[in-house]
Amino acid sequence: MKKIKAYIESGSLEQHCFDLSNAERAKEVAELSASHPEVRQELNEIEQTIELLAQSYAIEPDDRLRGRLLNVLGFAGDEQLDINNLPTTGKYSDPVSWLNAVEHLLPAEPFEDFFQHILRQDEQIAQMLVITRLNVPPEIHEDVAESFFILKGQCTCTIGDKRVILTPGDHLDIPLHVSHDVKIDSPYVIAILQHQFS
Repeated sequence: MKKIKAYIESGSLEQHCFDLSNAERAKEVAELSASHPEVRQELNEIEQTIELLAQSYAIEPDDRLRGRLLNVLGFAGDEQLDINNLPTTGKYSDPVSWLNAVEHLLPAEPFEDFFQHILRQDEQIAQMLVITRLNVPPEIHEDVAESFFILKGQCTCTIGDKRVILTPGDHLDIPLHVSHDVKIDSPYVIAILQHQFS
C-alpha cells in the first residue's frame, strides 16, 4: 500500500497524461490502474483536472482562421467555382478558389489605379471583381448591404469607431447606416465587392 501511495505521489501519472507516447509508462499505468482502484481514481482526477484546465484556457477561434488553416493543411483551393454561377461570398469562402475562378479576368500587371469587372448582377446580388490602389472615402449605405472579400493585398476598413485590418481570405460585412471607409495598405488590393439588395 505504501508503494502505491509513493507511486501516486511520484508524478508518474501526471507524466503519463502529458506524454502518451511513452509506451512503457503507458503499460505500467494501465496495469496498476487495473489492479489498484486508488491509482485508477487518481488517474481519473488528473485527467478531469487537465480537461478543466484546458477548457478554462480555451478560446473560440476567429472565423477567419478557418480558411487560413485549411490553406496551411493543403485543402484550400480545391473547390472549383463556375464563373457563370458564382456563390455569394462569406466568411468561409476560399480565396484560392476565387482567385482561380477570376484569374483569366485579371488585367496584366502593373495594374491601373482602379479596375472593376462585374461577375454577377441580378435582383438580389451584384458581385464585382475589384483591383484598386485607391482609398475609399467615408460612405454610408442605406439600403444596400455591402461586403468585401479580400483575395490579395491588405487594407484597413474603419466602420464607425472600429478599425479592421483585412488580408487575403478575410470577409467583412458592412452594416447599414454606418459610416465606413477603406485605406489600401499594400500596393494594391484584389477583392470581391458584393452588394445584396433588400
